[in-house]
Amino acid sequence: MTGATWAALAGLGAFHGLNPAMGWLFAVARGLQERRRAALLAALPPIAAGHLASVAVVAALVSATRSVTASTAVAVTGGVLLVGFGLWRLLSDRHFRWAGMRLSAAQLTAWSFLMSAAHGAGLMLLPVLLAEPAVGGGPHAGHLAAAPAGALTGLFAAAVHTAAMLGVALAVAVAVYEVLGVGVLRRAWFNVDRLWAGVLVVAGVVTLIGAA
Repeated sequence: MTGATWAALAGLGAFHGLNPAMGWLFAVARGLQERRRAALLAALPPIAAGHLASVAVVAALVSATRSVTASTAVAVTGGVLLVGFGLWRLLSDRHFRWAGMRLSAAQLTAWSFLMSAAHGAGLMLLPVLLAEPAVGGGPHAGHLAAAPAGALTGLFAAAVHTAAMLGVALAVAVAVYEVLGVGVLRRAWFNVDRLWAGVLVVAGVVTLIGAA
């Protein structure tokens, strides 16, 4: 992958990290509930692990099936999913709810996986991954021999993406916890979820145009 691709993956990860629905707000709430920064910090790794699992599933599948025909099929399918999912998020007020705040690390990971999947986190990587040439190049790039290498590349891309997400989420969570407090969110709330849904739709349209 090129430097621009890695930068794009990291940029999307940073954007995910800014989104309160992806976990930093939950981590802040945990810290305030237990009145200690350690609780906040302990919540973030499981949240990042769930995000990584959600993104890695899509990234590995896309990177492993890179013949021309397969890439076009994945691009069209992914583009339709992006547009459809984005429109659903724009028109729906439904959100996943979890009973209580006393969750184990495994429950936090599962919650994060569901939230990332519900917000189409993995789908957002489609335009970036599909812009890359097939592993091994040439007409035989989609053969089974190239699939493991392609999947590994996808997993590494998901890891870089999640590392950027975790770094930004950590910085935002600590800043909010130490300086601002949750009260400021009630006075100056920005609907990131709507912005995120709009970005999904735009990314889907870009993916479909590229496939055409």
